Amino acid sequence: MNIRNITFATALTLLSLTAGAAETELINRNWTYTQGDIAGAEKPAFDDSGWQHVGLPHSFSIPYFMSKDFYSGYGWYRHTLNVTPGEMKGRTLIEFGAVFRECELFVNGQKAGSHTGGYTAFSFDISRFLKAGRNVIAVRVNNLWRPDVAPRAGEHTFSGGIYRNVRLIRLPLVAITPHSAVITTPRLAESNGREAAVSVVSEVQNNSSRAMTCRMETAVIDAAGKVVTSVAGKKRVEAGQTARFSQITPAIENPGLWSPETPVLYKVRNRLYSGSKLIDEDVQTFGFRWMKWTADKGFFLNGRHVLLRGANVHQDQAGWGDAVTDSAAWRDVRMMKEAGFNFIRGSHYPHSDAFVEACDALGLMFWSEAPFWGIGGFRPDGWWNSSAYPADSVNAAPFEESALAQLGEMIDRQRNHPSIIVWSVSNEPFFSAPKAMDGVRHLLKRMVDLVHRLDATRPAAVGGAQRPLGSARIDRIGDIAGYNGDGATQPDFRQPGIPSVVSEYGSTTADRPGRYFAGWGDLAKNDGWRGYPWRAGQAIWCGFDHGSIAGEALGKMGIVDYFRLPKRSWYWYRNEYTGVKPPQWPTRGKAARLTLSASKTSGIRTDGTDDVQLTVNVCDSAGRTVTATPQVTLSIISGPGELPTGRSITFAPDSDIRIADGAAAIAMRAYQAGEAVVKATAPGLEPALLKLSFTGGDKWTDGITPVVADRPYKRFVRQEEPAAAVITLGVNNPMFATSSSAGHPAGLAADGQDATFWQPATTDAAPAITLDMEKLIDIISIDVAFAGSADRRYRVETSADGVKWDTVYSQNAGSPQNRLTVKTSSKGRFVRLVFGTRNPQVAEISVKGRVI
Repeated sequence: MNIRNITFATALTLLSLTAGAAETELINRNWTYTQGDIAGAEKPAFDDSGWQHVGLPHSFSIPYFMSKDFYSGYGWYRHTLNVTPGEMKGRTLIEFGAVFRECELFVNGQKAGSHTGGYTAFSFDISRFLKAGRNVIAVRVNNLWRPDVAPRAGEHTFSGGIYRNVRLIRLPLVAITPHSAVITTPRLAESNGREAAVSVVSEVQNNSSRAMTCRMETAVIDAAGKVVTSVAGKKRVEAGQTARFSQITPAIENPGLWSPETPVLYKVRNRLYSGSKLIDEDVQTFGFRWMKWTADKGFFLNGRHVLLRGANVHQDQAGWGDAVTDSAAWRDVRMMKEAGFNFIRGSHYPHSDAFVEACDALGLMFWSEAPFWGIGGFRPDGWWNSSAYPADSVNAAPFEESALAQLGEMIDRQRNHPSIIVWSVSNEPFFSAPKAMDGVRHLLKRMVDLVHRLDATRPAAVGGAQRPLGSARIDRIGDIAGYNGDGATQPDFRQPGIPSVVSEYGSTTADRPGRYFAGWGDLAKNDGWRGYPWRAGQAIWCGFDHGSIAGEALGKMGIVDYFRLPKRSWYWYRNEYTGVKPPQWPTRGKAARLTLSASKTSGIRTDGTDDVQLTVNVCDSAGRTVTATPQVTLSIISGPGELPTGRSITFAPDSDIRIADGAAAIAMRAYQAGEAVVKATAPGLEPALLKLSFTGGDKWTDGITPVVADRPYKRFVRQEEPAAAVITLGVNNPMFATSSSAGHPAGLAADGQDATFWQPATTDAAPAITLDMEKLIDIISIDVAFAGSADRRYRVETSADGVKWDTVYSQNAGSPQNRLTVKTSSKGRFVRLVFGTRNPQVAEISVKGRVI
């Protein structure tokens, strides 16, 4: 299948986005928003005329451009809903795609529900709160850190907001429960794909006052719209009760199999009847495929060995932060597909329905991950870089329930997607206080057990399982082990005896354009990137630049920049995996004019699910892109539309809103229909104009329709005492060495135990060991503990990029001292000890400093 022929718009005919209801309505338009906690904002008569007029998806942080800090607090949203008398006869649910991270819903001043957990969809039945006519919906949101809610830490950012779609679901009193369908394909694997039945288990809720005998017709429909098999059954559903319909169709012979090469999709259509009257319908997309993970031969899909070649992907994009549209999620998946990847790891939380639907339709296998997450250099409780598992036992039980609830919500929502091949329960949870590690193991076991109970068709993975070393290891708690960073080379994990994958490799920081290379990192040693027979594959860290509390050094590790323009490493992968040669790079030349292009120019929907990616290039007089980086402004000069900063945005080479290598890009959206004209200007250069056609909703009228207010960008800086900003790195951070002797791997030099140590091979004449802090640090001190009593000669070096090294300390004469503290004011991501003597023994390396 040619993925270039599948657009987000045409995919609407292939995929069911209606959440399986009799009637759905997106309500992303016409919200008001204000930052802060406002007394009385839930009341219908409250005056919100001074609030911002916004559309959804929305984030507290808009406009956002990769700051490591972000506003933490409350925000309020309000929306007016008009309900007809006819709509009052059934039930009405309001469904949120995700809210980060605590949501309280009020309808006409009454509290209608609350939800905690920032990445999963949820809904409330608001029927009893509604009235015919005008209704006011108010949503109180906060993104405050809590010690008893997952995640407690992570390298991403945690901005608040209603940052995914909101829709109304209108149901009859007797209806199929939305998202209740569980679809499996018995006999598919056993017959080697020659035949399969389709098992569908669904719930029916009877909210009427009398019992009803219901008939459920279940049909399987292929991509051409043809019913290929069907089954029907009856059941009495008592008043006020829920009944489960379990139906298995007759077998289908030789079904089309889903794979990255042939992402064939089918639909299950459930129709619910009372007598001959159709009372509800639910449509869900699924695919026929089976898989097997093995400890000795890797991964198999549909009986065929497949090497997973993947990328880790965060959800946020330039300007809009986490509040990206469905079509923006599709563009991200398409970019990974076009680079030749067949696998995406959803780092490190449940991704949107649209993202997973894109994986289904475009053909990328997906690793879906729950938000139990840690980060190196964690500090005491109170911010998003705390111990991954609570150090205070009083928070342990509610924290575990939070993690389990979000895992369950992820599985229940997305279990029918054929692209999902594993449920992951964590990422690097070992970044927890030592006294919390028993709790980490306990929770991981509970999460793995929950995966097994909720979905017997997929394995449970422990992601980021490369620590602790030795007998305390956590990688064997699940069915699959994911190893990050040096985990691919640590002896404990090289051939673990269970199915495994390198869930992160590379971690190369670069501004666009970057180098034309793979960035294999430690996988380059001994051609490890080619894979080993027992290893399922590997996923680069990472696909896209993203906001990070660990700073830009970690945030800029993507092969595509934050504005969604490829770095040269993306072209390397596309060439290596698909054979498409890279384009001619921009060259130095005289800038003469601008060109402006768009991901599409017509049919752009205004319901908050769609947008358009704008790209401006700096060209010479012949139209060739040159490397010049003038200050460029994009302005919407007429018609509907908004940019993250309002009606215009300015790119500059020394700005967070950056132009580089002759190009800049940003996404634009609109909530009214009409033709927009966008202009690109730069001093002394010929400007460019582009017309865009938006469709749906109210029509834009120049001079009458209110223009979106300017949102000037200012990098948010969190106020913090300097002493509180100091972190200690080293324990469980990646360690790399020139060699290791048996029983003394590099990781033992950063395991928090002085009794264990790294020692090189006896044949290593120039031993060295490197600590990767994974973030750029303003270093205050470097502490080293040696083992043994031998004299040593060595130097201590720091580096920001792993290429250029600065010596901060030298020990040129042999020294038997076992402790060393180096005071320095250098900046770096890496610390390296280079020895002039054989067989040194390093017990621990740690670094104190501040994230830059």
